[in-house]
Amino acid sequence: MNNLSFGNLLRRPEAGAFLGLVGVLLFFVVFGSTKFLEPAGAASWLNVAANLGIIALPIGLLMIAGDLDISIGAMIPAGSMTVAVLSGYYDLPIWVGMLGALAFGLIVGLVNGYLVVHTAVPSLIVTLGTLFAVQGLMLGTSVLVTGTTSVALTADPWAKFLFGQFLAGSFQVIILWWVAITAIFIFFIHFSPYGNWIFAMGGDKVSARNAGIPTTRLTMVLFVLSAMSASFVGMCQAILFNSAQVSGGMTFIFNSIISVVVGGVLLTGGFGSVIGIFFGTITFAVVNQGIYFTTFDRNWSSLIIGVMLLVAVLMNNTFRQMALTYSPKKKKK
Repeated sequence: MNNLSFGNLLRRPEAGAFLGLVGVLLFFVVFGSTKFLEPAGAASWLNVAANLGIIALPIGLLMIAGDLDISIGAMIPAGSMTVAVLSGYYDLPIWVGMLGALAFGLIVGLVNGYLVVHTAVPSLIVTLGTLFAVQGLMLGTSVLVTGTTSVALTADPWAKFLFGQFLAGSFQVIILWWVAITAIFIFFIHFSPYGNWIFAMGGDKVSARNAGIPTTRLTMVLFVLSAMSASFVGMCQAILFNSAQVSGGMTFIFNSIISVVVGGVLLTGGFGSVIGIFFGTITFAVVNQGIYFTTFDRNWSSLIIGVMLLVAVLMNNTFRQMALTYSPKKKKK
């Protein structure tokens, strides 16, 4: 029963993220309107959260393990362009284009992981290099092959149904993918040995390696998950909007990192949770979209978003310190 006490729940990594989400929702309900929580209003921030959340999950795990991947900013349009060029421009079956998009993500993830584990170069620098390399590759290839930076795509009905439709007229189907992927991540990170290995890597990779944890292989897997997740989101966007562009995706870099930090992940690694990242992503999406449901001058929107996110992060930091400094009281004999 002691493990289920209110105090212990507040010390969990996701506690601050959950309370921050509740506070943000209340803020926009009070200063906005109840339309914010109605289906059309909820769709506006859930759609943002889903697209961002699928990317934020592996980014959060990489940060917990002590690494970072910013090449996702190029992998989103790369996933879009790959499926659009293969299945739109060359008119190949849509499944070929989808496999091509995911395969490209796999290759970039393997390159990132290999360079990080076999060189002394920090992951930030490695992925910064692949960010610009993939951007240049997509731009050059698109202009060379198609003569343009925008390619149209008409997906088959089954692909549209699974990856690019609107549910109830407003909700993107990717929301269901986000929830399912989150559930899978929760199982593997919090109910299997892999989670403990990732947290151990974030604490001290050398000690983790000496303890028998396959740090090299696990780092490679995390970078592959990150690149493929970004490519998957780009693929879904191309199928949803029937087109792809070389530009776009850069905002996902900072937005995903903000979501992860708001979700309670420690920037220095070794602390966080998948549920916290889930709540943090929703919090960011709510703050990002909620301003449009209020009467505030839109010129102040950036200030309001910045202040509210800062408050959420500070709240998270408070709960994190509670968890790190907590020591159970000894029972009197």
